[in-house]
Amino acid sequence: MNNEAPVIGVLALQGDVREHLIALAAADAVARPVRRPEELAEVDGLVLPGGESTTISKLAVLFGVMEPLRARVRGGMPVYGTCAGMIMLADKILDPRSGQETIGGIDMIVRRNAFGRQNESFEAAVALRGVEGGPVEGVFIRAPWVESVGARTEVLAEHEGHIVAVRQGNALATSFHPELTGDHRVHSLFVDMVRAYRAGESL
Repeated sequence: MNNEAPVIGVLALQGDVREHLIALAAADAVARPVRRPEELAEVDGLVLPGGESTTISKLAVLFGVMEPLRARVRGGMPVYGTCAGMIMLADKILDPRSGQETIGGIDMIVRRNAFGRQNESFEAAVALRGVEGGPVEGVFIRAPWVESVGARTEVLAEHEGHIVAVRQGNALATSFHPELTGDHRVHSLFVDMVRAYRAGESL
């Protein structure tokens, strides 16, 4: 296996980009902001941060990065979406806003703002399959949940009966924000996925 640190981008159009860059660096990756197709071409994997999914969608189209993103995800590039990033990875949104597009890549139906508005944000311990050392602290901010998944999608975690973390192949998504907690285990899981992808292996 190539032991060089993988280069992982964070889509830097809107949202908590800096926190993801810090978490990825702490998980032994080289982290870079990505806004344009030429920057996307230089990374081994990509994080789609939280923020406002409709805004991120429209900016991705405006910056010319939506179609290259879809192509790379279809081609197997590892991708991790948190909160709005989860919505971006959904093949279908239950209640999309006008003009809202997704990248797709995970066979799931997602409900936007399912856990409530900004003032209903909360933290909860989440037992996440594939992450050792006990539950991770999930920060839920206007968070979505997954209504249903297809046969190829693995459910990694639930909270109060709702799916909040999934994986399909090289695509990972969580409803919550691990980058806001100082616990980098979810990012380490994603970095391991990128290392395995670079080495031609499956994790």
